[in-house]
Formats: sequence, structure tokens, C-alpha cells
Amino acid sequence: MASIQSRSAPTEVEYPDSDGQPVGETPQHCDNLHHLVEMLRGWFADDDHVYVAGNSFLYYVEGDPRRHISPDVFVVRGIPKQPPRRRYLVWEEKKAPDFVIELTSQSTMEEDLEDKFQIYRDILRVQEYFLFDPLDEFLEPRLRGFRLKKGEYVPIRRVKGRLPSKVLGLHLEPRDWELRLYDPGAEKWLPTPAEDREARLRAEAENERLRKELETLRRKVRE
Repeated sequence: MASIQSRSAPTEVEYPDSDGQPVGETPQHCDNLHHLVEMLRGWFADDDHVYVAGNSFLYYVEGDPRRHISPDVFVVRGIPKQPPRRRYLVWEEKKAPDFVIELTSQSTMEEDLEDKFQIYRDILRVQEYFLFDPLDEFLEPRLRGFRLKKGEYVPIRRVKGRLPSKVLGLHLEPRDWELRLYDPGAEKWLPTPAEDREARLRAEAENERLRKELETLRRKVRE
């Protein structure tokens, strides 16, 4: 955090929360972004001091709206998750992200591996930085992870084919076009929003079946 710059800002400085550009390159990029944010919010649902966001403008020099970056997915530990932020101002939060994922593509790979890499490492001091290529066309290997050690990014070693994140307490692994999150403690994958919705529907259907069975038994007893 020592590298994050701060200076006296003008009386009125606007920090836009959008540049009008589309969220993702392809449906696979958009779905990954949405799924990862929702899975991480569910994972940290019981911790009021973990903030999870996606495709949000992050400004890191007070008074200079040109100095911003927009991580695809980022996690900040140690700050309140509420209220929602339309933009993330590092000097107000007094904390840079601890974890970032970029969903890379042909048009973003160079920026993700060079410009953003340097900003995350040298300015924001992000503890863990992951890059994932949903289409498996441009990045080799398609999932790469780095952890900050003594001011440098060191590649994260795989564990059983997955990349572990100390910040999250989870492992990351590609499954087809998706980047999935694995809970090593429970030895299971975190459900995607669709899987979570299907599980709730099955539970509701089972509850309804049991309710009808119970009602049938009550009628027979009354008869």
C-alpha cells in the first residue's frame, strides 16, 4: 500500500463508474464474470468484512480520474461489504484488493500480462493475481496465478491440478469454458448460480412432495 499515491484533490473531481464499453468479450467471458462474483459472494456471505465486486472502476490516485483500472473480479478483505460501491476509491477505503481475476482474451491479453500486471504488483500490491482464458485460445496455460513475495509476483504451484488461493481459501481450476472454485476442506465445488438455483428448486419440490404426503396421512387419520 505504500506505493499508492495520494494528493490534494480539486474541489470537484468526477470519478465515472462506467466507460460505456461492454462487460465482456464473449458470452463465456460474461458468464464467468457473473458466476465468479456470485460464487465468491456466497462463499463470504457470513463475513461482513469481505467486499466482492466485478467489472467495477477502481481509482488509485486521489484527484486524478485518469488513474483507474477495472478488474474483472476482485476481493478485498477487511472492509465492510455494505454499502455497495458504484466505484472503488482506494484512498477512501484505505485498502487495495487482495485478490484479482482477469478473464483474458486476444484483445486484452497484452494489457493483462503487462500494464495491469505492473499496476497490481507495484502500485496496488495485490496479493494474488489470476488470469483465465475461457476460450483456451490465447493464454498458455489457460489459467495462471501469481502470489506477491518480496515485491515480486511468483507463479503459484498447482495442487492436484488446481491453483490454490490463500486469500480465498479455495482452489481454482478450469472445467470446460468455466473457471470453477473448489473448497478443499469440504472436498467439493462451489455451485454456480444455475446449480444453486437447481438445488433450491429440487429442495422446494421435495418439500412440497413431503407436505402433500403428510396432508394425505392426516386426512386418512381423520377418516
